[in-house]
Amino acid sequence: MSRCEPQTKPKQEKRFQGIAVAPGIAQAQVVIHWVDDEEIPQRAITAEELPEEIARFESALIATRAELLEIQQRISDAIGSKDASIFDAHLLVVEDRTLIDEVLRGLEKDHQNVEAVFHKVAECYCRTLGEIDDPYLRERVVDIEDVARRVIRHLLGKAPRNLASHDSRHIIVSHNLTPSDTASINRSLVLGFVTEQGSKTSHTAIMARSMDIPAIVGLHDICSHLNSGDDVLIDGYSGILILNPTPETLQEYGGIELKKEAVEEKLELIRETSSTTSDGRHIILSANIELPEELEDVTASGAEGIGLYRTEFLYLNRTTPPDEEEQYENYRLIAERSKPHSVIIRTLDIGGDKETGSLDLEEEQNPFLGCRAIRFCLQNPEIFKTQLRAILRAAAVGNVRVMYPMVSGLEELRRANAVMEECKQELRQRGAEFHPDPDIGVMIEIPSAALCADHLAREVKFFSIGTNDLIQYAIAVDRVNDRIAHLYEPTHPAVIRLLKIVVDAAHKNNIWVGVCGEMAGDIQLIPLLLGLGVDELSASSSVVPRVKKAVQSLSLPTCQRLADEVLALDTASAILTRCIEVAHSHYAELLD
Repeated sequence: MSRCEPQTKPKQEKRFQGIAVAPGIAQAQVVIHWVDDEEIPQRAITAEELPEEIARFESALIATRAELLEIQQRISDAIGSKDASIFDAHLLVVEDRTLIDEVLRGLEKDHQNVEAVFHKVAECYCRTLGEIDDPYLRERVVDIEDVARRVIRHLLGKAPRNLASHDSRHIIVSHNLTPSDTASINRSLVLGFVTEQGSKTSHTAIMARSMDIPAIVGLHDICSHLNSGDDVLIDGYSGILILNPTPETLQEYGGIELKKEAVEEKLELIRETSSTTSDGRHIILSANIELPEELEDVTASGAEGIGLYRTEFLYLNRTTPPDEEEQYENYRLIAERSKPHSVIIRTLDIGGDKETGSLDLEEEQNPFLGCRAIRFCLQNPEIFKTQLRAILRAAAVGNVRVMYPMVSGLEELRRANAVMEECKQELRQRGAEFHPDPDIGVMIEIPSAALCADHLAREVKFFSIGTNDLIQYAIAVDRVNDRIAHLYEPTHPAVIRLLKIVVDAAHKNNIWVGVCGEMAGDIQLIPLLLGLGVDELSASSSVVPRVKKAVQSLSLPTCQRLADEVLALDTASAILTRCIEVAHSHYAELLD
């Protein structure tokens, strides 16, 4: 009688949900990438040693700068100068006089070695940025941490640390990856990556998309659930990681990948077509940008110009604010390269919760309700006027519109317009060329502005609804607070009613209204926005093709019936369910 051989029990399949940031499907073994912080030595220094410590610091900054330039050139050669420009932010850190001066002051005050002082200053910077409400600015923490580690390693006399190399195809899993980590990836061997931290706006996510590497971020504690050598499949479309995928799962995803590739090919074919509904209603489809380098993405996406140009980056990582000439050159470039389409330049949206060494910002107990955006500008008229003069001059060479953020009511609008008139008069006296009457609009992101939209609409040419803040303020939910983030509901009945009030007020006064928040890029909600009467959508370049396909697949009567239905519903979940049903019935291939 023969003995039965023991059978190996198949490993159980497990699924984990993260945030999809770079499309694609990949299956391979895991390589866990651990980053251990350097042990920072601490020792007292004498006054005689101070010049030597300063010299060591300067040498480390020079070496770090050379290292970053080399990475930037390598990326430029591999995937283009647009993506290499991401490292401009890193280079600004090693040249930031505010940071450098703070380290020098710390050396003189604390009489400690430069590694300890620099580490303390860099940690303070990262902690301050990490508390900011703006996701884009919070993501810059990773950039500063990356540069800080490089400076520390140079101070310690250690070689640069890169991702561990493996000679077989694999998927990297890490707590976080810096842009320079991503730059060092061997694309022939790394099939994808997963991180516990990160967001869609991170530089690492941007690079993953450019490098065509599937990526998932925000998968909390995933490193504790996986080991190097584990077999995983990652879905960069939905943000799912599957541990020990079964043969059935692998077959299912093989079919999904073929479908996704077919959808992408179809989206490429409609790039040059108009975002017009099936019954002939044209919806202006624009793109949101942070940096001039993103203009290439705007063109490639098929967007109609810039629906939101955030100007805050001009004021970051520097000790003095940009002068009129620097701003003019920047805005002129954007205007010229966007022709024949328009550019909506949002005036400075900073203050309170957004730290920068170039502006004198007071610390506030509740910065989200503090002196920010138009409030800061009206309290600092010279800073405001410098920007407005630059915009007016740039408007002479292209179709530039001006938008004031965080307006709460008519008095603020009138005060801002009065400053605008002063700027026109100053430019006339100088004999400078400028546009005498650019379109002026307001960003509707405070409930008070939405509720008195009928008054505002009489004195502007357009509205652009910033849904991110409007939702946050309307239902009193901090969208970056993990404990209550589930309460942040774009389809809350109160939010839908506010949107309708704004759209109706705009059309009653013969002005157009757009949406530039995240709702504009959510294809599940496009039928509702069209049904409410929105005239323009402005979204991230990466989702513009999908939004265009959604618009083209819908008819206005269908959308209007949906809007009428949801206005009668009383819960966010019921409204979302109905929106998804309509979206799925018209463009299921974009949602599946």
